[in-house]
Amino acid sequence: MFLGENTHSLDAKGRLILPARYRDQLEVAIVTSEVDGCLALWPPDEFDARSREMKAKWRGTPEERNQARVFFAGAQEASPDRQGRVALPAPLRDFAHLEKEVAVTGALDHVEIWDAAIWREKKREGERSLTGGGPES
Repeated sequence: MFLGENTHSLDAKGRLILPARYRDQLEVAIVTSEVDGCLALWPPDEFDARSREMKAKWRGTPEERNQARVFFAGAQEASPDRQGRVALPAPLRDFAHLEKEVAVTGALDHVEIWDAAIWREKKREGERSLTGGGPES
């Protein structure tokens, strides 16, 4: 399971130091674009499951087919190097608006990588929802 959150900075080459607690599960990893505008790091078995979900979209609406196209076109291997760094391709960084400060969050079966400012807003929205405050509270 992937749990927790961390804040990190991308280096000049667009690499992220993956938190140590995630590295063992992501010795081999695939990075993809993901719903809500973040990136996702998947272990191979979970990527296979997510791929089946996305493949099913090929039989759906034009919007669903476009989601599947973008998902598969951008997917790349992104295994950590010996220092635990993961290279995030420029097109995926652009998709997720990643420049310097990023939030790395556990999402049970994968890791999400967010622009830190966008993550703070998503987190506030989620916290309001959990406390029953609604999106406008």
